Amino acid sequence: MEERMEQFITYLGQVRGLSENTVLSYRRDLLHFKNYMEGELGISDFREVTPDCLEDYFCMLEQEKKPSTVSRHMCSVRALYRYLVKMYLVKEDITERLRSPGVQRDMPEVLTVEEAKALVEQPSGAGPRQLRDRAILELMYATGIKVSELVVLKVSDVNLRLGLLHCREEGKDLVIPFGNCARSALLQYLDEGRDALLAEDRCEILFVNYSGAAMTRQGVWKLIRRYGELAGIQKEVNPHSLRHAFAVHLIENGADLQSVQEMMGHAGRAATQIYAAARRPENREAYSRNHPRK
Repeated sequence: MEERMEQFITYLGQVRGLSENTVLSYRRDLLHFKNYMEGELGISDFREVTPDCLEDYFCMLEQEKKPSTVSRHMCSVRALYRYLVKMYLVKEDITERLRSPGVQRDMPEVLTVEEAKALVEQPSGAGPRQLRDRAILELMYATGIKVSELVVLKVSDVNLRLGLLHCREEGKDLVIPFGNCARSALLQYLDEGRDALLAEDRCEILFVNYSGAAMTRQGVWKLIRRYGELAGIQKEVNPHSLRHAFAVHLIENGADLQSVQEMMGHAGRAATQIYAAARRPENREAYSRNHPRK
């Protein structure tokens, strides 16, 4: 992604003759887009980005940024994809279906409780990798943490006795509870799986690969996608799928928005409210039927 982005940036300056400040603005926006795709969704090629990935990205932006900022980011991403299509680097311009800021944006499809259960239960073996993968999936669904937060967790960040996870990322300091399923999976991984992966090396990081080093965000994304396929889930499955499911399923079962907001690390309630509406289409139908200003 880095190479294609730099080609586009060079094109803007040398071919289109845009000013240095304008080119820097494009670079800043597209770097943010690239980092999100790589860091949160595990995507390393613009050809792998789907319309759902774009919806996920701009849904996140609208929760955190002003409409004018979202519009600028959208223009940058659209310009990039027009260039990629023109240069035959992608097959289609997936930004054509993007809706402008302020237009009702649907959140990507949320996993049902049954689908989430099928996903996290896919790693069922007793080998070190299966124990690690089960612990990863259980913890992500139990806490709603992002993959960028997961891969930097230390063993000391997990309090198994109290069922609490200490999460630090981007200046945030969160303490998130988790239940018995995640506790059991973590305990089994720590007792029977992690040392086998570490070999001779010592490492503070909670989740490690076969080299004994910290897992990468791309590695987590690949394992989640693989288990989603094995579970037969037809929806797109990525690390954010479990974060979405965590929030929606909590709210469906009666959790208040304030608690969910704090556990997800959202700065404001508006970022959490989209989950409250994710499974309530009847609210919109009732509004359409009864409000005088339809």
